[in-house]
Amino acid sequence: MSRVFFDTNLFIYLMEEDGPLAAQVERILERMADRGDQLLTSVMTLGEVLVKPLAEGDEAWISQYESLLTGPGVSLLPFDAAAARIYGQVRMERGIRPPDAIQLACAAVAKTDLFITNNDRLTRLNVPGIQFITSLDRVWM
Repeated sequence: MSRVFFDTNLFIYLMEEDGPLAAQVERILERMADRGDQLLTSVMTLGEVLVKPLAEGDEAWISQYESLLTGPGVSLLPFDAAAARIYGQVRMERGIRPPDAIQLACAAVAKTDLFITNNDRLTRLNVPGIQFITSLDRVWM
């Protein structure tokens, strides 16, 4: 069993796209289920995915995201004091945005095996507590 962290964009592809990116995320989730992997994300993800549905006042869309991210099958990680310390270390890297640093810090505290994103800047980082950081197009599960 591996601990796999999905960055925000993967959930957006899954819920809002109807193309190859959504299909790829679905395939990854199927393989994870077959292997018994654990899906992780952070409370930051929940906040980020809700921006557009809240702006549009779409309660059904809001409920879909909340159900997906707080329901069974997804471990929603907090941003706590341990994550704050790692956040500070990650932010020392030039060009890393605060939301990205929060995601990486939460994943690191959870001892993540694989962090999947579609942000290539993050794939160049080495964050203690995360074994591998990779882009969606490079995932071979």
